[in-house]
Amino acid sequence: MNATSRTLLFATDFSPASTPAFGQALRIARKDGAKLLVAHAYQERSLPGLGYAAVPAYQDWDRQLREAAERELGWLLARARAEGVEALPLLLEGFPDEAIVEAARERNVDLIVVGTHGRRGAARLFLGSVAARVTATAPCPVLTVGPEVSPR
Repeated sequence: MNATSRTLLFATDFSPASTPAFGQALRIARKDGAKLLVAHAYQERSLPGLGYAAVPAYQDWDRQLREAAERELGWLLARARAEGVEALPLLLEGFPDEAIVEAARERNVDLIVVGTHGRRGAARLFLGSVAARVTATAPCPVLTVGPEVSPR
């Protein structure tokens, strides 16, 4: 495969755990001359989950959520472009693992890069792992990048 035709998908939840994975995605995209899709998946809140809310309040909440995600994606895109990487935003709706895998499949992604929170034991068991579910169901290789450990 020609390196210039490669497409990488970096999935972020905007947490600090995503930062090392973004750096790794940038390094790979820059080295390979690949296009980088910067993706964030979110779930719309259901009306019952919000308690009583008038429809305009719900729509306003959803608009604010999307705008905040678009701003975060914008900062990541600006950083990628400043480093010479062709980057495009993907704002996805749905369960994060399913939305990420579907986006990778639809766009013929060659590699997914995702950060992990580094949870262990019961925390991982009860909270689950988006990265693990993406790895198990992705149509392409997945690079998981753990959180940076600061020296003591």
